Amino acid sequence: MTNHFEKRVDPVKLVPGAKTVISVLLNYYPSQYPLHSDVPKVSKYAYGKDYHYTVRGKLKQLFDFIKENIYPELEGRWFVDSAPVLDRAWAVRSGLGWIGKNTNLINKKWGSFVFIGELIVNLELREEAEEVRNACGTCTRCIDACPTGAITEPYIIDANRCISYLTIENKDDIPDEFKGKFDNWVFGCDICQDVCPWNSKPIPTNEPDFKPSEQFRKMTIEDWVDLNEEKFDELFRQTPLERTGFNGLKRNINFLFQK
Repeated sequence: MTNHFEKRVDPVKLVPGAKTVISVLLNYYPSQYPLHSDVPKVSKYAYGKDYHYTVRGKLKQLFDFIKENIYPELEGRWFVDSAPVLDRAWAVRSGLGWIGKNTNLINKKWGSFVFIGELIVNLELREEAEEVRNACGTCTRCIDACPTGAITEPYIIDANRCISYLTIENKDDIPDEFKGKFDNWVFGCDICQDVCPWNSKPIPTNEPDFKPSEQFRKMTIEDWVDLNEEKFDELFRQTPLERTGFNGLKRNINFLFQK
């Protein structure tokens, strides 16, 4: 996060001539789940196609629509987790929600199971969005539910204890101190979101790209334990699980099942 700090806080350094950040959200809460409840768990955002492709495509459509129908002089770029952009901060400034105690953006309608994207453009818009008041109140469910103690205090995450970090970004062995604390998560973790009251009435997405494949839904424990590289490529090509790679996923599976 310290890399390219100046570009993170000043979009003009990222997109010369920029005057406006247009933030958007896309709901990804799944309409279908794996058929077997005892299998390793995958974070909901990773059930279907890699969201970078989907959100980026929709942002380009929005950009083209504005350029063709409203502002022919439009110039700029679109982003989704693909550059040093402070997505959550810009989403808050745009009135799309507030940052919860688990550090996720929370929207009053959609909860926190949303992807964030931006258009950074030369279009000068009058700022009308009002920032949404933080509505977490005294609730500490996300903090209390984290099995590894990664939310050390409200709005502070120790990444080295976060299951999402340990199963995805982490390139080393998972420390033994976390044995028995992963609650069967093999890629990512949704615990702090699942317990959030703002996610108690989720609205399933209608985006077909985020629908899990039938092969993925039917996986059994044996399928996970016996997963080989060929099957990994077949099941998870162009999905978020590609990020951890076959070796990383096998490490996670072995961590869950080896005593």
